[in-house]
Amino acid sequence: MNQGGLYVQVAIWSQVASAGLFIAFIVYLWMRVLQPMVLAAQERSNEQIARAERHRDEAKAALDALKGEIEAAAHDAELIRARAQRHAERERNALVAETNLEGQRTIHNAEGELERLRDSARLRLRGEIITRALSVARGEAQRRIDGAANARIVEHFLASLEHVRR
Repeated sequence: MNQGGLYVQVAIWSQVASAGLFIAFIVYLWMRVLQPMVLAAQERSNEQIARAERHRDEAKAALDALKGEIEAAAHDAELIRARAQRHAERERNALVAETNLEGQRTIHNAEGELERLRDSARLRLRGEIITRALSVARGEAQRRIDGAANARIVEHFLASLEHVRR
């Protein structure tokens, strides 16, 4: 082999060796730095999705419970309405002279009572929803705020009070 061919062979093999080292470096960089970052990001995303699905399932369960209560309230309202109509019929038969006037008044009273009961049911339902939401929020706050975070919040609040006093 002549000396020019030797230089060409050395140049080729040095390029092969440098390419191999470059590929090894890229693989090392991937294994040590990039892959753990990608896996951690994927795990965080999976946790967020799982939390969102749990929240959705809880919301669906709460919605189903509320629908049941609304149906029960509607059934109760229907029973009240039926009772008021039966009462109106008895009054109409008993009091011929005041039939129309007394029947309308009874129906009007029954509808007002129905509205009051609906309002009462709505208020009770709203109170239960607020109570549940506060309970969930308190639980979430206790879960998210540890002692160190609480201390930071208190210190920041006290610092803001001192700043306002000055």
